[in-house]
Parts: sequence; structure tokens; C-alpha cells
Amino acid sequence: MNDILKYKDYLASVHFSMENEVFYGKVLGIDDLINFEGSSVKELKKVFHEAIDDYISTCKSLGKEPNKTYKGTFNVRIPSELHKEAATFAAINSLSLNDFVRSAIDFALANREQLNKKLFLK
Repeated sequence: MNDILKYKDYLASVHFSMENEVFYGKVLGIDDLINFEGSSVKELKKVFHEAIDDYISTCKSLGKEPNKTYKGTFNVRIPSELHKEAATFAAINSLSLNDFVRSAIDFALANREQLNKKLFLK
């Protein structure tokens, strides 16, 4: 994974603004919005850690669960031909489309290292 910071099981995407000459990031996987920035990688990491510690502390004082709650449902937009192929494959194999998609996601995550290598080689 490129451009990702991790601290206490929290992840953040990281970018660089040429215009402002600053690194900036956004915490992923939570319902709240947490942005942070720094003028160096070292400062960016420090500010990220401080933002997470502050977020956890604030949630605790509010009696709020800090992590995003995932419901287990989401919409996926794919080309109609891919949808048709997936539905056909699922039917031929006596699977629901949901079960097929769940299996495909499980497979991709179980093989993420090989997939990452292939995706980054393109």
C-alpha cells in the first residue's frame, strides 16, 4: 500500500500539494472527518498520531464509538456486460450473485499480496 499511514489500527491516506508545498492526509474508515497536514513526513506522522489520540479521547469523553460501523451492504457499479457475466457464472455454479461477489472479495483479500503486485505492474 502506497501513501497510507497506520497508527493504532487507524489508516490515513496521504498526499502532497505542490501548490501549498505541504503533505496532507485524511483518516479512513471512520464516520467523522479528520484531516491533518505537515510540512515534512516526520511532522505529518506526528500530527497524524496526535489527531488519532485526540479523536479517541474525544470519542471516549462523548461516549461515542470511534470506528465506522459497517453494515455489510454496499452498492457496486460495474459495466452491464460484467454484471451479466458475473450473474451467469453465479447461476452456472448454483450461487446467488451476492455469494459469488462475497467469494470474489474473500479470494481477492486472501491473495492481496499477489494482486497488489499485478495491479501495480500495469
